[in-house]
Amino acid sequence: MTDTTRLSDDELAELEARVAGDDFSGKAPRQAKHFWPSAKRLIGLLAPHRVKLAAVIAMNIGSVVLAVYAPRVLGHAMDVIFSGVISRQLPPGASQEQVIEGLRESGQDRFADMAAAMELNPGHGIDFERLGSFITLAVALFAVSSLLMWAQGAILNRVTMATVFGLRADVERKINRLPLNYFDSRQRGDLLSRTTNDVDNVQQALQQALAQLLGSILMVAGIIVMMFAISWQLALLALVAIPLTGVVMGLIGTRSQKQFTAQWKATGELNGHVEEAFSGHELALIFGRTDELAETFDERNEALYDAASRAQFLSNSMFPIMQFVSYLSYVAIAVFGGLKVASGHMTLGDATAFIQYSRQFNQPLGEIAGMAQMLQSGVASAERIFEFLDAQEETPDPAAAETGRTTGLVEFDRVSFSYDPETPLIQDLSLRVEPGRTAAIVGPTGAGKTTLVNLIMRFYDIDAGSIRIDGVDTREMTRAQLRGSVGMVLQDAVLFEGTIMDNIRYGRLDATDEEVIAAAKATYVDRFVHALPEGYHTVIDQESGAISAGERQLITIARAFLSQPAILILDEATSSVDTRTELAVQEAMNALRHNRTSFVIAHRLSTIRGADLIIVMEHGRIVEQGTHAELLAARGAYWRLNQSQFSEDA
Repeated sequence: MTDTTRLSDDELAELEARVAGDDFSGKAPRQAKHFWPSAKRLIGLLAPHRVKLAAVIAMNIGSVVLAVYAPRVLGHAMDVIFSGVISRQLPPGASQEQVIEGLRESGQDRFADMAAAMELNPGHGIDFERLGSFITLAVALFAVSSLLMWAQGAILNRVTMATVFGLRADVERKINRLPLNYFDSRQRGDLLSRTTNDVDNVQQALQQALAQLLGSILMVAGIIVMMFAISWQLALLALVAIPLTGVVMGLIGTRSQKQFTAQWKATGELNGHVEEAFSGHELALIFGRTDELAETFDERNEALYDAASRAQFLSNSMFPIMQFVSYLSYVAIAVFGGLKVASGHMTLGDATAFIQYSRQFNQPLGEIAGMAQMLQSGVASAERIFEFLDAQEETPDPAAAETGRTTGLVEFDRVSFSYDPETPLIQDLSLRVEPGRTAAIVGPTGAGKTTLVNLIMRFYDIDAGSIRIDGVDTREMTRAQLRGSVGMVLQDAVLFEGTIMDNIRYGRLDATDEEVIAAAKATYVDRFVHALPEGYHTVIDQESGAISAGERQLITIARAFLSQPAILILDEATSSVDTRTELAVQEAMNALRHNRTSFVIAHRLSTIRGADLIIVMEHGRIVEQGTHAELLAARGAYWRLNQSQFSEDA
C-alpha cells in the first residue's frame, strides 16, 4: 500500500524546466469551445433519463395547453358580463336583429357593429349560471395546469440531481485516472474550481434554466396558436417582438458567453492563489511576502471583478431591452384591438383575452432572455469540466494476473525518461538491486533521485527501456498490483482528517486494532500517543495541527510498516525528525527493511553508510555505485559529497 505522493524539493527542481514555459498568470484566457457543441454535450448527459424527460415534456405540454386555454375561457366570461349589461338596457321582447336594425336607423352604426358581434338577450341581465360555469372551468384549468407543472418540476429535479451526481462521479473517476504530470503542471486551485464551483454552476443551470426554458418555449408556442385563433392581424403585430428578441440575444448573448468563460477562468485562478496563500501563509510571514501575496490577490480579484461585471452587465441588459419591446407591443395591440372591437370585428372578451395573451407572451420571452444568462454561465462551466474530462489519461492497465508474493528483485534496463522531450533527464540508466538489499540514492538537487523511485511506482511511464520486478515488466502489471507490493514514506508527511489509528490503518485497511498498535510500537508512535487525551482515537485535522512535524512523520512510517511491503521506498523519511527521535526511527527502519528491498533517498550521508549499495546520481545518470567504503576509496563524486558535508558539519 502506497502513501499519497507529493513533489519533493528534488522533484520540484526537476520540473522547473518543463513548467517554465507555462503561463499561470491568467492574462491570456484559454480559447473556449463553441457554445453549441458544449451545450449539446451537456444535454447529452440527460440521455439516460429519457423516459422521465419524455414524461416531463408531456406534463409541460399538458400544463401549457391548459394554461393558454384558460384566458380564452375568461374572455367568454367577459363577453357574458358585457352582453348582460348591454342586454338589460334594451327593450324586452325585441330580437337582436331588431335592436341592430334600430341602431342603424338612428345613425349609430358603430354601436350596431359592436352589438352584431355580441350574444344579446334584450331585457335580460347577466346570465350568472353561464358565467359561473366559465369561471369554474377557468379555475379548474389553472389548478390542473399548476399541478402538472409541480409534478414535472419534481421529476426534473430528480433527473437533474442524478445527472449532476453522475457528473461528479465522472470527475472523481477521472482524477484517479490522470497521470501525475497532469497535476504537476496545473494549479490545484484551478482544478478544485473545475471540480467544485463549475459542477455546482452546471447543477444550478440545469435545475433552474432547463425547466424554465422548456416551459417558456412551450408557452410561447401555445400562446402564438391561441393568438392566431383569435386574430391573425393582431398576432402578426405581437410577433414583431420575436425577431427583435433574436437580435438582442444574438448581439448580447455571444459577447456575454465569452465574458462568462473569462469569469469562471478568473475564478479558478483566484481560488488557486487563495489556496496557495493559505497553505503557505507561515512561509509568507517568515519571508515577509504578505504584501506581494496581497498584491497578486488584488490583481486576480480585480480580473475576476472585471470579467464578472462585464458578463453580468451584458446578460442583465437583455431583460430591460426585452421589457421595452414588450411595452411597445402592448401599446400597439391595445390600440388596434380597441379599433377592432369598435368596428365589430372582435368581441370585448376576445380583445381582453388577446391582451392577456400578449402579456403572457412577453413574459416567457423575457424568461428565455433571462435564462440565456444562466445557460451561458452553465455552459461556460461545462466547457471547463469537459476539458478536464477529456484530458489524456494514464495508459490502460493490462489484465490482472495471478502473482505470488514479490521477492523484491528490481531491475532498470536501459531506462530513459524526461518530463519534456526537449529536456532529457534520465538516459540509458541500468540498475539491479537484489532482494532484501538496501540501495541508497544520493546526489545533488535535481539529479533525478525522486524521479527514479517514482518510475518504480509508475507515477510516470518511461520513454524507453524497462523496469522489472522479479523479472516482470512493471507495464505488464496493473498499477494496483505494483503499488500494493511497494511501501513509500515521503519527505512531506501527508495525513488525513481522522484519528491517529485511522491514519495508520490507511496502510492496510483490513488491519486489526492490535496490528495497528503493533506497527505503532515498532515505529515509536506508541510512545507519544499515550500522552494525547484520546490516545489512538485522537482526531487530527488535515494539516495535523494537534501533533508535531516529527510525530506526523512517525505516523506515516507506521503506516508503511503496517502495509508489510516487499519493496520499501524512503524519500528523506527522517528529515522532519529531531536527532534523538531519528536514532529511534533508524532502529525501526532497520527492522522494517529486514528482508525487504529498500530504496533510501538521503541528503545526510551519515544515515546511509550501512547501505548495501549506494547509488550516486548526477543529471539523471548513475555516475557511481558501490558500498560506502568502496566509494570513499574511489575518491569520486561520492567522496566529494562526503567531503562537502563533512566541511559543513565542521
